[in-house]
Amino acid sequence: MSVAALILWLLTAGGGFFMLGTWIAKGGTRQPNSSHLPAPVIFGHFLLAAAGLVVWIVYLAVDNDALAWVAFVLLLPVALLGFAMLLRWLPVYRARTATESPEPPERHFPVAIVVGHGALAVATVILVLLTALGVGD
Repeated sequence: MSVAALILWLLTAGGGFFMLGTWIAKGGTRQPNSSHLPAPVIFGHFLLAAAGLVVWIVYLAVDNDALAWVAFVLLLPVALLGFAMLLRWLPVYRARTATESPEPPERHFPVAIVVGHGALAVATVILVLLTALGVGD
């Protein structure tokens, strides 16, 4: 189960990297007033998720149960920030035909990537929790 969590975490990160790259390429950092997603929230989400992933990889290498719990605890604010961003992205998606000037960079996120990232993230959190609890040992 721990390796499955790693695989899902990496897939989730791939979608997150794609959206982060899109957000930056479309002006998220150059035109911060055009985005509905605050840069500190985006980068905080990214950094906490990356830190958790590193902790999870170390957990897999050394098999220390405390590290599994640290990774899970790191995922909690990641999930909260991700949900907050989703709630701020939904109106942008719904207004995709509106002409907002300047256009928010997150308008360019493909829906499939957003949905896939969220679904994989939920599955990752569940698998990390189950592994930390010792289910399936």
